[in-house]
Amino acid sequence: MAGVRNKSGSGKIADLLDNLKQRKIPAIYEQASISEIIEAFAGSSHSRLLYVVDQEGRLKGFISLGNLVRHVFFNYHDPYIDTRKLTHMALSEIAAHFMQREPQFALASDDLQSLLQRMIKYNIKEIPIVDDEKRIVADITIVDLLCIA
Repeated sequence: MAGVRNKSGSGKIADLLDNLKQRKIPAIYEQASISEIIEAFAGSSHSRLLYVVDQEGRLKGFISLGNLVRHVFFNYHDPYIDTRKLTHMALSEIAAHFMQREPQFALASDDLQSLLQRMIKYNIKEIPIVDDEKRIVADITIVDLLCIA
């Protein structure tokens, strides 16, 4: 592959935003309950992450499907898992309690080639695209990048 670029020949995320904005962003508020988190995952057709946002829509963290499964089915997990972590997850009641903080994100002005390299380096399958205020405007998956390669 000579490089990642979209069909118009440009190599910026911004060139893909029209297509990416057509799907629902898998986001929930920090105060979302477990049942709201489960409902959001059930309603997301392309993502295995939920982005956690504050009341202004700014990205605060994320919850992976794996985290949710470990939370809901904590008593089924390997006995060698640190029980303090499992206890914390079991007692968590809202998204902010067990989201992962400091998530990776990209800007619309970022280069697709650089984004792809970062996603591969850190084994990221999907990433939110944010504006200057850190509000999510879209998300992009590794499948999206495969489709334009």
